[in-house]
Amino acid sequence: MTPPSLDVIFAALADPTRRAILTMLLEDDMAVTDVAEPFAMSLAAISKHLGILTSAGLISQEKRGRVKWCKLEPHAMTGAITWIQGFGQFEPLDFDAFERFLEGELNASDASEPLPEPAQKETPDAMPGSGSPR
Repeated sequence: MTPPSLDVIFAALADPTRRAILTMLLEDDMAVTDVAEPFAMSLAAISKHLGILTSAGLISQEKRGRVKWCKLEPHAMTGAITWIQGFGQFEPLDFDAFERFLEGELNASDASEPLPEPAQKETPDAMPGSGSPR
């Protein structure tokens, strides 16, 4: 049997209810009724979520007596984890540091440009047509 595709795994992980179920199963195997207990939805709705997680290979289900149990299958996420870790080769971008760098560059370029000469104030005796002696 081929492992589920990344698309199937990520689609299963996209739903917050299914992520919460996986978190609950980190502790231990759980009966379906125990999985359903904290959620404000029907047992049928939880069963659909469990079916999606099972199809994605993220959990397995087995009957023990009259009770159906769910078990986390952590190795099913290996492909997704490997794919995500491929992006770890890049340093995370620190936008605050980048902003400080840009401000520093702008300030440095402002300091290196000559400041415009202040406009010379014209005095009344220097103004043409003012009638004042020169």
